[in-house]
Amino acid sequence: MAAGAGLLLASAGRVWAAGDLTAAGPVAPAPVEITGGDLTGALAGIGWAALAGIAGLYAARGWARRLVGALLALGGGYALAAVAAAVRPGALTGAADTAAAAGTARAAGTPDLLAAGPAMAAAGAALILLAGVLALVRSPAWPGMGTRYDRDAAPRANPTGTPADLWKSLDAGDDPTLDAPGGATAPARSAGGAATGDGTEPAPPTEGSADSKEKP
Repeated sequence: MAAGAGLLLASAGRVWAAGDLTAAGPVAPAPVEITGGDLTGALAGIGWAALAGIAGLYAARGWARRLVGALLALGGGYALAAVAAAVRPGALTGAADTAAAAGTARAAGTPDLLAAGPAMAAAGAALILLAGVLALVRSPAWPGMGTRYDRDAAPRANPTGTPADLWKSLDAGDDPTLDAPGGATAPARSAGGAATGDGTEPAPPTEGSADSKEKP
């Protein structure tokens, strides 16, 4: 995907055709060069979209990842069609006329097509199409991003002993404030500070026991 996007973006700035412009009167023909971006704007747009699609394939899961793959495959097919339409003689002549500086200048025949630019664009579009189809078919078997940074991911409990262990557990994404693994909870404390072994608070002292402590 990255290679296809790079080829598309690079081909958009290359010269695809070269010709001459003529004007009425005793004016010498002027050379003109036509780039891929002059012929079609789809190359740069799909190239940047393919780069964004790489991040989408990493972040998405399930049907969302398949949707990203389908969109990338459609983009690669559209880029191939745009390349085929851009190299037609009529498209080259029209682009040369558009690039004329003077309003009366016209292309002196069909500009000569240079093969390097269209070949790069076609190869890049084919790679994006292939990568999109591959993502559409095989993406369910690909690993996704970890759930470490998900908002709904439950942090792992990891009681720590030393300050060094605390920092290590924080770097690993553990939450040292949770209870220890195995479902054990810290013993509950009563209002007076006593704790029971089964997690329940002890019964409050009766009036009789309080009176007995006051009497000699």
